[in-house]
Amino acid sequence: MSPFVETIRVEDGIIHNLAYNQQRLERTMNRFFPLAPLPDLQETLSKTQWSADGIWKVHIEYDAAGIRLVRKETYHIRNIKALRMVACDDIDYTYKSADRSPLARLLEQKGDADEIIIVKNDLLTDTSYSNIALYDGSQWVTPAQPLLKGTMRQSLIDQGLLAEKDLTANDLPNFEKISLINAMMPLGRCIVTNII
Repeated sequence: MSPFVETIRVEDGIIHNLAYNQQRLERTMNRFFPLAPLPDLQETLSKTQWSADGIWKVHIEYDAAGIRLVRKETYHIRNIKALRMVACDDIDYTYKSADRSPLARLLEQKGDADEIIIVKNDLLTDTSYSNIALYDGSQWVTPAQPLLKGTMRQSLIDQGLLAEKDLTANDLPNFEKISLINAMMPLGRCIVTNII
């Protein structure tokens, strides 16, 4: 079994949404390794001095033996201008695994787009590396059945900034823009309006 992953954003010296990462780690550990001790992400991150400027991506891999890998790197948002819808009804990425091969295979279908939106059972889900939020002119909504329940997504829902709704490709004309969101990309930092 591949290890599982948490991705954490450290921006200007501040660790963001760590409680959400810890909750997801604990759900994953309880599902796959119920007898193993739970790793503590706060303790792991406290071993590093973070600079007061810039954005760091912290990639943590863990399994039954605990945390296996901690890697940090400076982060820059990818330049995503166009999305292509790709259908796959049997993909399952409920748990954030280091094995991203099913997502990588779908991404190969992006053609001249920069990224994909995965459609599962006729419903919009996620891109290959993020959740999505769609703006209709008055509110942001996100697919109610994503492939992965991301930490940024859950934080925005809990703050009342994002509503969940089942969405199909036919709903897309009702929205002005799409924001890609994940641990590294808060709402509004990566906006896409072109779907090809």
